[in-house]
Amino acid sequence: MTERQEQAAPDALLTRIGQVVMLHHAGDREEARHRFLGLWAEIGEDGDPLHRCTLAHYLADTQDDPEDELAWDLRALTAAEEAGGTPAHHGGPAVRALYPSLHLNLAADYVRLGRPDAARAHLDRARGAARTLADDRYGEGVRAAIRR
Repeated sequence: MTERQEQAAPDALLTRIGQVVMLHHAGDREEARHRFLGLWAEIGEDGDPLHRCTLAHYLADTQDDPEDELAWDLRALTAAEEAGGTPAHHGGPAVRALYPSLHLNLAADYVRLGRPDAARAHLDRARGAARTLADDRYGEGVRAAIRR
């Protein structure tokens, strides 16, 4: 019973990350980057892989330098791979749903950096991973981005 309650309880850190995402989407990129970096310092390099994956995934989008964006996107992918072997309540399915977007972001990073072969490889991975997405708004949005 307690385990079921823990699974249903909202994840406070993911909620905080979501709040900063809203700040970023509202146009305050610099403040969002500052707050994301504060959260990163809080969870650290050894924090929960789902938290690290989610945070690095969004932190990448606040970077001005394409190399920095690539570094954060690679951190997100590494954390996703670490989380892949954890029990479902620690992010396994949630992280798998991020793979198409993670690879799509990496493809875009490599395009900006003039590395078309790496970009194509990640676009192919994004396409493959997108097969597992649900037929919902998120899934359709990611599949549309892959088609573009």
